[in-house]
Amino acid sequence: MTAPWLGPFERYSREPILAPDPYSWFEKAAVYNPTVLLEGDTFYMIYRAEDTHDEYISRLGLATSTDGLNFTRYEGNPVVGIDGPLYPLESRGCEDPRAVKVGDTYYMTYTAWTGYSLGLALATSKDLINWTKHGIIIPDTKAGAIYPEPIGGRYIMYFGDTNIWMATSEDLLHWEVREEPVLRPRPDRFDSVLVEPGPAPVMTPDGLLLIYNSSNGTHYNAGQVLFDKEDPTRVIARTDEPFLSPELAWEKWGKVNQVVFAEGLVRKDDTWYLYYGGADKCIGVATAKATW
Repeated sequence: MTAPWLGPFERYSREPILAPDPYSWFEKAAVYNPTVLLEGDTFYMIYRAEDTHDEYISRLGLATSTDGLNFTRYEGNPVVGIDGPLYPLESRGCEDPRAVKVGDTYYMTYTAWTGYSLGLALATSKDLINWTKHGIIIPDTKAGAIYPEPIGGRYIMYFGDTNIWMATSEDLLHWEVREEPVLRPRPDRFDSVLVEPGPAPVMTPDGLLLIYNSSNGTHYNAGQVLFDKEDPTRVIARTDEPFLSPELAWEKWGKVNQVVFAEGLVRKDDTWYLYYGGADKCIGVATAKATW
């Protein structure tokens, strides 16, 4: 791939870097769809984990790494559960985290799931372990990817799970939704059925780049889209083909077959690390050389 895109990405291993723990009470069934942040030389991964004894309820676990490839689980997991004042709204799970740091505070969106309805929820933390839940920020949707710096005086967030929409905020807690989607599926393409934000967007010399997840009805693939850095609703360019698709056995066969789903992106020195869920079961990472 060439500018303005990130990549090409190459898988670090043919095996997952994190898999379900058969001895754990909360992540026996699956671990997937992680968000990752870099603090100094330490990678912090917050991942979705599912149990088996409680009808596959999702909670969020924490793992750390010094090389971005080999992760150690936090002994106090899970760091985000379904208990607390939001219980009725997330009684069936806290899913698919996406986190950014603004100032000294981490802002994490996740999907709150009741078993029959969902909403995009927000939590904040100072240490990635102790989280304060702020409730549903946008109802009846999910997948919020926040850009951690203001554009035109306001923060922006891409969100949605069929079309991609944009919302803006002055304080990262209260959001106003733009009336029209900023990205839609394309007929007869790899993203013909749905599009959904991946990790937090990154600013490049060419514009604001968003990695997005998509489906064509049989496979989940990852693409990239470039927005105008001054007007982040305006699409400048979009990949014609997916840059990451299910290839390995654990990406093709799992809880949901034929899925790669990217939610974590970190740059360390001259390397991009892209973290993704495979078949809604395990976690992998692909790397690419940074070109700017």
